[in-house]
Amino acid sequence: MSISRRKAAAALVALAISPIATSAAWALNEEAQAAKDEGMRLWGISEWIKMQPYLEQAAEAGDVEALYYLGEATRLLDRGLSQRAMAWYLQAAEQGDVHAMLRLFQGGACTAGDRCPEGYEDWHHAALAVAQPQAEAGDPDSMLAMFDIYRMFDQPRRAGDWLERAAEAGQPEAQTILGNQILDGRGWYLTNGRRLSAAEEWFHKAAEQGYVPAISRMADVLRRQGDYQLSWEWMKKASLSGNYDSRLGVGWCYLDPQRDDRCQNEQEKIQGWAILHALSIEMDDTSARSVMEWNEEQLPAEERREAEELAGAEWIGREPPLSRFPSRFGY
Repeated sequence: MSISRRKAAAALVALAISPIATSAAWALNEEAQAAKDEGMRLWGISEWIKMQPYLEQAAEAGDVEALYYLGEATRLLDRGLSQRAMAWYLQAAEQGDVHAMLRLFQGGACTAGDRCPEGYEDWHHAALAVAQPQAEAGDPDSMLAMFDIYRMFDQPRRAGDWLERAAEAGQPEAQTILGNQILDGRGWYLTNGRRLSAAEEWFHKAAEQGYVPAISRMADVLRRQGDYQLSWEWMKKASLSGNYDSRLGVGWCYLDPQRDDRCQNEQEKIQGWAILHALSIEMDDTSARSVMEWNEEQLPAEERREAEELAGAEWIGREPPLSRFPSRFGY
């Protein structure tokens, strides 16, 4: 993969995961940065094994984020806070990574593993000591971290207050989370229409900043409000921004626009097949293959070959790269 593609991947994924800034991130040399970018691209498509050698290069160069995501990949592969995962998180926590501290708390590193932070009762207390001064000074990413921290303290009211503060400060992930919570029942609204409109407002604020998960959510909330044409436009925008689910949906709509009300387009069988074929190649995607199998009779062999050529020319390796946009503190 070219350095330019890796840089594009890093910029897109960094916006989606919105971490508290670390002092080491800017200091990487070109080779280490390119390795980190490729590792983060692979993280975005859940390639937890393949991403590790790349992020190890960045970690060796001192990048704190790389340490945290190596912990994340190892935890997910080991299905819990293994010794291997804990080693990565401890290195990140030593350099002030709040979410590494929260993973250590979640996994019982202090209570079960006897790896406690010096001077603090447990790791979530240490995380609070790091994030709170930055949050109170007005840093939006730290405000969002406070939301995660107070969830670990099982204080949902305080967590919710910090989420609102982060959203009001313009943090796009916080705005998207808040929109999702409103859809799930947060707050009092006289009608469902008002609830949908309130959620849409937050998604729109985040989408205007280029936050891809919010662009995708705009399509969802507009469809729920019955604005199918505008929803379709947002789904296409999310697809072109690299959102995997939206790309799959757009390809399916082009191939079979009668599938449901998400599809507000004329049939373009070759274009649809090209998009789905690209997904099947680039992501080894079984969902795309299934849709192609269901619609195989629509395209004779000659049209399928034309579509596959189009996939290679326009969709495979397209920038920005595909991602599922996992949150920094998800799963």
